[in-house]
Amino acid sequence: METIVLSPELTPADVLVLKNLAGDIQDRQSDLKRPADGTGTDSATPKEKLQSGSLSHGAPEPAETRNARDLAHLVGLNDPASQDFEPSVFSSWDLSELSTRLHPAVHRHILQPYISWARTVARHDTDVIMVTHLIMYFTTSIPSAIWLFYRFSYLHGILHVIMQGYYIGAHTLMRHQHIHQRGVLAKRSWMQVFDQAFPYILDPLMGHTWNSYYYHHVKHHHVEGNGPDDLSSTIRYQRDNVWHFLHYVGRFYFLIWLDLPLYFIRKGRLTTGLKAATWELSNYVALIVLLRLNFRATFFTLLLPLLCMRVGLMVGNWGQHAFVDADEPDSDYRSSITLIDVPSNRYCYNDGYHTSHHLNPLRHWRDHPVHFIQNKEIYSQEHALVFHNIDYIMITVKLFQHDYDHLAKCLVPIGDQIDMTLEERAAMLKRHTRQFSEEEIREKFGTAKAI
Repeated sequence: METIVLSPELTPADVLVLKNLAGDIQDRQSDLKRPADGTGTDSATPKEKLQSGSLSHGAPEPAETRNARDLAHLVGLNDPASQDFEPSVFSSWDLSELSTRLHPAVHRHILQPYISWARTVARHDTDVIMVTHLIMYFTTSIPSAIWLFYRFSYLHGILHVIMQGYYIGAHTLMRHQHIHQRGVLAKRSWMQVFDQAFPYILDPLMGHTWNSYYYHHVKHHHVEGNGPDDLSSTIRYQRDNVWHFLHYVGRFYFLIWLDLPLYFIRKGRLTTGLKAATWELSNYVALIVLLRLNFRATFFTLLLPLLCMRVGLMVGNWGQHAFVDADEPDSDYRSSITLIDVPSNRYCYNDGYHTSHHLNPLRHWRDHPVHFIQNKEIYSQEHALVFHNIDYIMITVKLFQHDYDHLAKCLVPIGDQIDMTLEERAAMLKRHTRQFSEEEIREKFGTAKAI
């Protein structure tokens, strides 16, 4: 019996996606248990664990009806002309909740005018949340950092790091949208200037060096797609081995300043390599100068976030590309995963839909659930992996614990995976974490260049 866990904190889109997949599981199990004469009922229905307990599905709904209804609702959530339209305003609350949480006067005279204004500032009507976050960062992170340079105290420094630790995930994924779409604000003169300028102010406070995220992620990672020439590729590592992981993180941590420019030079992109090196090294020079001027303030506001972010980026990428199908490792469906969870999708702009992102890096973050429902049959045919009730960090932790049973329970089976037992799913996941030999890489990718 399948168990789909519906966290009360999931986004409305994720709840809909999981319920839709639960319906597919029920349909498949009903077909398997139905006698040849077409009579009989299915007792093995998926359960949805809600806050109030377990709830079983009632009479099955035709898949075509369910899919059409769910897709129409998902599209409507993103369409300003639809009555279902709902912009993202805050991470922690959906707009539909705020009408009951807020006093009617606050909702009518403060929230609604703010949303109307912010929609004119954001590039997409759905992205009020990005304006909200920019206001939050510029009114908290920047004043706090400036004050630490003016009058440092360890208590303030510690509180500042805690605050930034809360911010950096959401900021990184906002920047993720920014680097792929060349901005997040409306394309109007003064806003375009601010849109292109704010990363140079905020990125160092959030653990990023200037433009390195763009060069590494857009110009390199999405070009190579976790293949053998990808500096962040996981295929040469045993993904459930903590020592392999430490080597993976260590190389990025200490050598990316050199590896990335050399990668571009090897690819015949000398100018791009020089730009990547210049931005990275100039950031280091600025750090060294500021450390000499005010070591304590610089350590808490700039150096510590950088040291933490470099680990976080690699932990995330390890989880995103831990499972690679040896039969077709160059397929985006089989070398990345879809993760329907709260930290990735509510707080980090649908970062869990990693397969969808690799299939189309320019896809807007709110369109990932729409794409998934539209193309779930292809996902099934391609043996894609969909997880829920777990985040990227815990996937990495569970891999190191070799707890494949837990990972199998978090798998939302699609297609033929529905027919597999829990043990078979666990064995499949374990196979997908196996290290590739150089001979296999040559066979599968046609190359085995050392990176």
